[in-house]
Amino acid sequence: LFAEAGVQANRNKRKKQILKIGHGGTLDSAATGVLVVGIGKGTKMLRAILAGSKKYTAIGRLGKATDTLDATGKVTEEKPYDQITKGDLENVLQKFTGDIMQVPPLYSALKKDGQRLSSLMKRGEAVEAKPARPVRVYSLSLQHFQPPLFTLDVECGGGFYVRSLVSDIGKELSTCASVQELTRTKQGPFTLEEHALYEDKWTIDEIARSLEHCMSLLPGEPSHKKFKTEAPGETAVSCE
Repeated sequence: LFAEAGVQANRNKRKKQILKIGHGGTLDSAATGVLVVGIGKGTKMLRAILAGSKKYTAIGRLGKATDTLDATGKVTEEKPYDQITKGDLENVLQKFTGDIMQVPPLYSALKKDGQRLSSLMKRGEAVEAKPARPVRVYSLSLQHFQPPLFTLDVECGGGFYVRSLVSDIGKELSTCASVQELTRTKQGPFTLEEHALYEDKWTIDEIARSLEHCMSLLPGEPSHKKFKTEAPGETAVSCE
């Protein structure tokens, strides 16, 4: 964006940056979907804006467990699943709706001594599982069932891991399971269908149009001031 605007980006970390950009919540590296990005003063608004629920569509695979709880990891266990029916799966989902306790995955963005657990695991260091913690599932439904694959729609609160959910469902069915595909379809008020800006449209003009479309979701009146540059005469990046 700086290059497109003709702005010389300041790479000196000790000096104030021209423009701050930050995301509003980690998304699994293998997942797709909504990741809300704050620009400038918007970075300070993310926590308040995204305080609502998140929605996911997850495709799970019965019969295989992996160390990462998804398709990117190494298979650690295989069990039969032929005995499981659609009714069995639907009945199990009721146990994972509402306020439940969940153990986060070892491969996650949670930190130990300032370092992500996933980074420690990849380096082969010993990592203890975090204790179970309370999470909230607002809704959980089965959309498709074609063994070994099944598709879930999940609406949940913060701190929830769909990978842990799918793994726990497999255990509850006396088999094992892992996530095959994961898509976040909603984060706070932002949805994949209405607000997502795909990578081929990451230009200043498209981002400006996207910001304008999202303004109605922001609390209060948004600021239309131009971002200041470090030196006079440089082109300003505007969010108007």
